[in-house]
Amino acid sequence: MDIAEVARRSGVPASTLRFYEEKRLITSVGRHGLRRVFAPAVLERLALITLGRSAGLSLDEIAQMFAPDGKLRVDRKLLALKADELDATIHKLTAMRNGLRHAAVCPAPSHMECPTFRRLLGLAASDTNLKRKRGKSSKKRAGVTATKP
Repeated sequence: MDIAEVARRSGVPASTLRFYEEKRLITSVGRHGLRRVFAPAVLERLALITLGRSAGLSLDEIAQMFAPDGKLRVDRKLLALKADELDATIHKLTAMRNGLRHAAVCPAPSHMECPTFRRLLGLAASDTNLKRKRGKSSKKRAGVTATKP
């Protein structure tokens, strides 16, 4: 299949296919004129890449799941960690959704007087502080110092 056919059948743009080839996630089997040609099995591999990206895996993490012979070798620990991260995200988003639904119909004269809305604000503030702390600690590990403008 040429690159246009792979793009059409997979829904992955040709530019992304070329990028995946650069990252060695997929390989073409040759060229037909100026167009790259791929084996039909590339569609399954692209589906695996799409699934991995949807689960929050980086392209590097996905690349490590393919053995040099092209066969899949799943890092089960990594998948379990990603599943745990998804559970935490689902939990946080569910709480946020419930808080927003409550705030939309809350009878309090002001949202700032609503205990549920105040808890929602507290969650947002703690999440922001946690992200800020993570950013500083990762910069320290990388040897980067933060400067104030």
